[in-house]
Amino acid sequence: MINETYKEMLGKKSVIRSLSEFATKRGTEIGYDNVFDYSLGNPSVPVTENFTKVMINLLQHENPMALHGYSPTLGNPAFKEAVASSLNRRFAMSYKPTHIFPTSGAAGAIAHALRAVTKEGDEVIVFAPFFPEYIPYITGTGAKIKVVKADTKAFQINFEEFEKALTSNVKAVFINSPNNPTGIVYSEETIKKLADILRDKSKEYGFDIYLISDEPYREIVFDGKTCPYPSKYYDYTLSCYSFSKSLSLPGERIGYVAVNPAIPEAETIVAMCGQISRGTGHNCPASIIQQAVAKVIDETSDLSVYERNMNILYDELTSLGFEVVRPGGTFYIFPKALEDDAVAFSQKALKYDLVLVPADSFACPGYFRMAYCIDTEKVERSLDALRKFVKTEY
Repeated sequence: MINETYKEMLGKKSVIRSLSEFATKRGTEIGYDNVFDYSLGNPSVPVTENFTKVMINLLQHENPMALHGYSPTLGNPAFKEAVASSLNRRFAMSYKPTHIFPTSGAAGAIAHALRAVTKEGDEVIVFAPFFPEYIPYITGTGAKIKVVKADTKAFQINFEEFEKALTSNVKAVFINSPNNPTGIVYSEETIKKLADILRDKSKEYGFDIYLISDEPYREIVFDGKTCPYPSKYYDYTLSCYSFSKSLSLPGERIGYVAVNPAIPEAETIVAMCGQISRGTGHNCPASIIQQAVAKVIDETSDLSVYERNMNILYDELTSLGFEVVRPGGTFYIFPKALEDDAVAFSQKALKYDLVLVPADSFACPGYFRMAYCIDTEKVERSLDALRKFVKTEY
């Protein structure tokens, strides 16, 4: 007999992927340049020139077995050292290589972090709106997801609802800042208040509540600002990162879990991640990519296009009457639809070759997401379609 859980999931395909597939099919009919596809968060800027040079140099000069053989179970030592050193320089932390576990992107990091600090039946809190894949990430471990309603005024944490939800059944709290889908960056005030509550409740309940921080957009922050690093504010934090966005390497699947050194069992948790890999078939990301990223650890691609695109869309959307909180980072913007039913709104937009993602699956009905990781020229051309859509339909 086949597994009914995964069979059932076939009927619940990702809305994002379905719309992306629609855009691709429509592109074969009218040319993809004429489809204004804001569905998929796929980085649109090239990897750094230096990364390419590093890869070529490794292929030309490094021992092939070192490049293409298995890396150690707990990861390549040079990569772990580079990550720890970078985090220490940037955030005044005290990581050692033994606190870093390389993973297949942020998704792999999350999968390990969740399994390391929860068991079947435990509850994990997430804050709406959130990336829909968090649901299978969490429930796939045997834990239960507990959703806190969104604060739609600012899309910071809804602390009143959070404190109601934070019962003794909750063993971990899951955050994502800068946030997909809103583009909002949690303020230092928000992170401090979250940390205070977690400390108080951990003391009250007699166990440590873990904070799992999903941080793949950490480097895409606007207006010259920086993103607060949650591990600086709360000891029991597992930081989950990916180089998919900062270096534009989504297809290479390289990220890590950084376990806060303040956790007494930090090194044990990293060692546990190696055992979790045995049960999930993870078994380390590619050796060559670990080595290459280690050599460019503090570089990023030219991320400025995302801020430029955001400003263009934010100005246009607000001028057309949309309610939208200005993003502080990422490559997403999250306006309120012009009718209560965001699914119907997004379906109407397809007639104008505008591919917009309704936010029902993000646990925030009535809103929609635009992933503006596309060429600026295409963003600008999409404005006429957006104006026509709004004028004609609303």
